Amino acid sequence: MGAAREPERVGSTSSAFAYSLRALRLVWETSRPLTVTLLVATLVAGLAPTGAAYLAKVVVDGVIAATDDPAAKVTTFWAIVGEVSLVGLLVVANRVLSLSEQLLKAKLAHTVTHVILERAIRLDLTDFEDPTLHDRLEEARREATQRPLSLVLRSFTLARNAIALTGYVALLAQLSWWAVVALLVAGLPAFIAEARFSQETFRFFRKHSPENRERHYVETLLTREQFAKEIGFFGLGPMLIARYDEMFVALYDEDRRIAVKRHLWGLALGLLGTAAFLGAYLFIVLETADGELTLGQMTMYLVVFRQGQGAVTAALTALGGMYEDALYIENLDAFLEHPIARTAGAAQEGAEAGDGLRVEDLSWTYPGSTEPALRRVSFHVAPGETLAIVGHNGSGKSTLVKLLTRRYVAEEGAVMLDGRRLEEWDEAALRARMSVLFQDFNRFKLTVGENVGVGDVEHMEDRARWEAATKRALATELIDELPEGFDTRLGKAFKDGTELSGGQWQRVAFARALMRRSADILVFDEPTSAADPRRQAELDEQLRAILEHRTAVIVSHRLATARIADRILVLDHGRVIEEGDHDALMERGGVYASLFEAQAAGFR
Repeated sequence: MGAAREPERVGSTSSAFAYSLRALRLVWETSRPLTVTLLVATLVAGLAPTGAAYLAKVVVDGVIAATDDPAAKVTTFWAIVGEVSLVGLLVVANRVLSLSEQLLKAKLAHTVTHVILERAIRLDLTDFEDPTLHDRLEEARREATQRPLSLVLRSFTLARNAIALTGYVALLAQLSWWAVVALLVAGLPAFIAEARFSQETFRFFRKHSPENRERHYVETLLTREQFAKEIGFFGLGPMLIARYDEMFVALYDEDRRIAVKRHLWGLALGLLGTAAFLGAYLFIVLETADGELTLGQMTMYLVVFRQGQGAVTAALTALGGMYEDALYIENLDAFLEHPIARTAGAAQEGAEAGDGLRVEDLSWTYPGSTEPALRRVSFHVAPGETLAIVGHNGSGKSTLVKLLTRRYVAEEGAVMLDGRRLEEWDEAALRARMSVLFQDFNRFKLTVGENVGVGDVEHMEDRARWEAATKRALATELIDELPEGFDTRLGKAFKDGTELSGGQWQRVAFARALMRRSADILVFDEPTSAADPRRQAELDEQLRAILEHRTAVIVSHRLATARIADRILVLDHGRVIEEGDHDALMERGGVYASLFEAQAAGFR
């Protein structure tokens, strides 16, 4: 187990550029042709405005000179052709940029999400139970699918405007170096306002990630079919909406404060930039009035200064945006670099063939808890033997199931199969040996056949195996009654879906656990909990046949099911307090006997 790592903060512009290069590599790997297209279009968009501004000056001066010099008409004509060509080329470049960005956005979102999902399936169950890492995962899914491309596009925007500025500065330098200084200063205010609040905005969303996740959970409660029944019956809708609104108001006040400050600063500093432009405008007009500049030069310098001011602002704003994007990408890296606690073993077989399943001094404490869920539990299940585990709620039964199936990795004590710790086994080899029915099994919104087939991915589409598994799970009659048999879509989330009862879902999950024919170790957590009394008797009898000659662990509140086991283990507050077969435990008159008598009394 490992707590979610707190990422290091992006501390400088160089850090933003470093993340920009990493994002560019990711974009390059996503689509090289689109990346090259984006680069070429960026170069064109950066060079064309300067050439068009210069040719505009030639046109204006040529028109004035044409009255005295006929040759100036030819020069003016070709200058117009050149300017129109550059403007047209700029339009094409901007359209290509927009198209490339749209296509890259779709492909990159898939690429990054794929990377996140691949990392997620390698996490331990304890990682998913860590709220901090859960927040990190949600942030990565929400932001990182767009931020890498945003960082690259801002980098290209910075490059495009830097190229344009180089041309603008070269032209303005002919007028005055003071004009160059004014141009650069005029663009600074907007950047200062943007950079001032980029990190504050990021900290706001980062700080309130748990609240945002809770709001999303409330949205899920109010919009998913599995919750609609109870929410409607108990009239929970208005209460949940009120809670949703309360969380919004609590967050909105702080968000509004940041937004108002950001825009007020932007307005004030933007007015300074406008004042700088007006000063340059007045200077250029006065120079023209004094005869120091031609009308063409005046036109060019005014265009260059206005466009240059925009380029400076855009470049610096892109730089500030790169910093903000880098913060989010750093969050993605923090998730992707989260340590995988579970070591991947390589063993294909046990050190002591035929030893079976052995638990030695096993203890387990959940992260953040002071009380162990299991305390020095030890037992041995020999090959072909069935062990039942019973006890009150909270006694540690389901925790033990997660350890027996390597969903949790033992840190105190050991769980061993054929003399080798579970974490030393190759995962594929271990999966081939084991199958499990969890108490909180998944209800996949897939077809019935797929719901069963996922129990053995390598044979997921094998209908013969579906039929054999459902027959052993006493679910054949259920399948036959469905509209399209195994091809019936389950759940109401999709069109023409069919919903099942709790007991029907459990039989489908039971069949799923029986798909893997290679499994010689079966772990069933409450396999008959949703069955009615008649069906339970049938299932108990079927369980006897299924478990014959197999190593099995059955967790059950229903002690009639526990009776089919060779031995029974009684847990209480994480400890083994009784062990033996049914008759021996009844003679002892302890916890098991009292539980059995209490249940039996309910049927008298």
